[in-house]
Amino acid sequence: MKLSELNNLNLENLGSWPLPVRIVVAALLFAVLLGAAYLQDISTLQDELAAAIESETQLKQAFETKQRKAANLSGLKEQLADIQQTFGDLLKRLPNKTEVAALLVDISQQGLGAGLEFELFKPGSETPSDFYVELPIQIRVLGDYHAFGRFISGMSDLPRIVTNHNISITPLGESGKLVLETTAKTYRYMDEEEEAAEKAKAPAK
Repeated sequence: MKLSELNNLNLENLGSWPLPVRIVVAALLFAVLLGAAYLQDISTLQDELAAAIESETQLKQAFETKQRKAANLSGLKEQLADIQQTFGDLLKRLPNKTEVAALLVDISQQGLGAGLEFELFKPGSETPSDFYVELPIQIRVLGDYHAFGRFISGMSDLPRIVTNHNISITPLGESGKLVLETTAKTYRYMDEEEEAAEKAKAPAK
C-alpha cells in the first residue's frame, strides 16, 4: 500500500479500508484497551496492597502489645498479691468502733509513761472518708525534748495507726519546761451501717 493511499483513508468509510490497515488498527485498539484494563487492575491491586500492609502493621503492633502484657503477667500478678497483702495488713491496724476507746487510753499511757504532764487531751469530731473514719485528738503536754521524743515514738509503735500533725514545741515561760502541741489522728473501720449511710449521702452519678 502506498503512502498516498493511507492519506486518503477516511474514518467514515472504515469498511472500505484495505484489510491490512484494518488489522493494524484493530490490533492497536485492542492493545490500548488491554493496557487501560491492565492499568486499572494494577491500581486496584496497589490500593489493596497498601490496605493489607497497613492492616499488617496494626496487627503486628497489637500482637507486640499483647506479647509484652503476657510477658509481664506473672510479675503483675505478684505485685497485685503484694499490694493486697500490704493493704490487708494496714486494714488490720484499723480499730473498729469498740476498740477506739482502748486506743485512746493507749495513747494517753504513752504520754504518762514518757513522764509528760497532760494539759489537754481532747478527741474531736469523727470525719468519714471512703471506708474508714478519721478521729483527730488535740494534745498539749508539758515536758522536755527527750520525753517528747519517747511519746511520739511510742505512738508510732502502737499496733494501731496513729499519725501526728501540726506539731509545735514552745517554752513555758521561765519554768524551763517545754510545751508540745500536736493533733494526733487515728483511724477506724467504718461499719456496714455507717458505710451504707455514707453511700446514701453521696450524690448519684
